[in-house]
Amino acid sequence: MAAKEYIQQHQEKFLNELFDLLRIPSVSADPKFKSDVFKAADYVKDSLINAGADKVEICETPGYPVVYGEKIIDPALPTILIYGHYDVQPADPYELWDSAPFEPVIKKTELHPEGAIFARGSADDKGQFYMHVKAFETMMAENELVCNVKFMIEGEEEVGSDNLENFIKENKAKLEADVVLISDTSMISLDTPSVTVGLRGLAYMQVEVTGPNRDLHSGTYGGAVANPINVLCRMIAQLQDEDKKITIPGFYDKVEQLSDEYRKKLNEAPFDLNDYKKKLDIKEVEGEAGFTTLERTGIRPTLDVNGIWGGYIGEGAKTVLPSKAYAKISMRLVPHQNHHEIAELFQKHFESLAPDSVKVKVTPHHGGKPAVVPTQSAGYKAAEAAIETVFGKKAIPTREGGSVPITSLFQEELGLDPILLGFGLDTDAIHSPNEHYGVNNYLLGIETIVQYFKEFKKLSNK
Repeated sequence: MAAKEYIQQHQEKFLNELFDLLRIPSVSADPKFKSDVFKAADYVKDSLINAGADKVEICETPGYPVVYGEKIIDPALPTILIYGHYDVQPADPYELWDSAPFEPVIKKTELHPEGAIFARGSADDKGQFYMHVKAFETMMAENELVCNVKFMIEGEEEVGSDNLENFIKENKAKLEADVVLISDTSMISLDTPSVTVGLRGLAYMQVEVTGPNRDLHSGTYGGAVANPINVLCRMIAQLQDEDKKITIPGFYDKVEQLSDEYRKKLNEAPFDLNDYKKKLDIKEVEGEAGFTTLERTGIRPTLDVNGIWGGYIGEGAKTVLPSKAYAKISMRLVPHQNHHEIAELFQKHFESLAPDSVKVKVTPHHGGKPAVVPTQSAGYKAAEAAIETVFGKKAIPTREGGSVPITSLFQEELGLDPILLGFGLDTDAIHSPNEHYGVNNYLLGIETIVQYFKEFKKLSNK
């Protein structure tokens, strides 16, 4: 039986196993889900064992564990290292979900008439990394495994992968490979397949603005004492100018100025601005002046407020002048920008914006470096060949606005350029209510990964 037939015959099994994984609320950012994160690690371990992996182990870190497994069929053959993450984003706000976030269901949509899997983590990244487990199972069952394979599936990607750098440094021999394969990105569409060749970095901050030493009556003190929420809003507004350019001194010093030719090629990717706005239910787009939407999301840095709170937010009214106000602010970075340097620049500038009527505290959270992957390697060419075989079309190289902190780490510590072979769509609502992942995307992804192993074996010097 060919691999494709095996996938088709085991489709229901492959979906049901993914559903069981999706039912585990492995939210790494919220301590109340701690036991569930460990439960997800156990599930991944069992899945690798059942698929045929050897030396499967749960490797402890100061945070959540890394699940490692391997199948070495011949040391002389090329080795593919698979990376993914089993932790997920918080599902809040729950009331905006059309179905329970941790009870996966298949629903038909306009983009997915065959059905899409609705659940937190379906696209980011459980559905995508689990494709590799099922592709491995398929190759083992059909005796078609032509390369050695190693798996490194972590549980802290959504909180910055803080413990992964040390894990990689301490396990370089164990992780030695010829290429790293990652499915944690998206493609343009199933009709227009693509491979991601660039990711932005990230600097994530939390700010705290403190006014009076306690909450005050807004009638008695309003107009005489600074309101931290009002001050915070004014400070945030000053972080960008009228052209949506970030005002932090030195922020753009290391931003690469790409050639007109490169920008023109980037904008040749299929993109319908009207359709983009329609899908988001917005009248107009917004961003840095002088750049297209594709450029704004792929090659330009950004600054966004991810959350803001303070004062009374319960039912009804409470006329309070709050003591404190908070915000979470993230900056997406492009090649050559260093997230540690950007965090320092942000802190210095944000503190300078504060009037004497308040005190400001800036706390850096996690960050990650941007990365660009060369398109001339055997690993990338294998991805192109695999996609063309399965989809019948050539893949378009694209830059993606998201961040996968591990990408640059693989380049620096292991000397490997990760191949970003993602099968999500930008409409999958990752990090949002009603996250979903197309059933066809899942199954075609498995088939393409099987083909990737064959193509990489052909192109490798081993």
